[in-house]
Amino acid sequence: MNRRGFVSLLLGGGILGWLGAVLYPIISYLNPPKVPEANVQTVKAGSASDFPKNTAQIVKFGRKPVILIKTNNDEFLAFAATCTHLDCIVQYRGDLKQIWCACHNGLYDLKGRNISGPPPKPLDEYAVNIVEDEIHISEMG
Repeated sequence: MNRRGFVSLLLGGGILGWLGAVLYPIISYLNPPKVPEANVQTVKAGSASDFPKNTAQIVKFGRKPVILIKTNNDEFLAFAATCTHLDCIVQYRGDLKQIWCACHNGLYDLKGRNISGPPPKPLDEYAVNIVEDEIHISEMG
């Protein structure tokens, strides 16, 4: 191998090394690592006696939001808090006694059924149990 070939080999290797050093972090950034999702079965949502009537609260159920509602009859209801239309967070309207999505004015009744607006299907329902004045929310199943 002559000098010209050796220098060309060194320069080519240096350029390849530089490209790898620049492109690897960019590709690693664009392809985030897999984060395992927590497998949540039940969530404690606070004290039942401290929860006012005809109000609601958003509770984290793993990585999903859940809306917890206490009706005027002291009944607790829980539904997925993301609208089935475009995944906006829903809220409880105590004046209407309905679940409302502010994004496109979608309404759900207190059984989670879509009753007006663009939502295509009902909200997923969660089971609510009161154990020693502690509210426990779990998936229906």
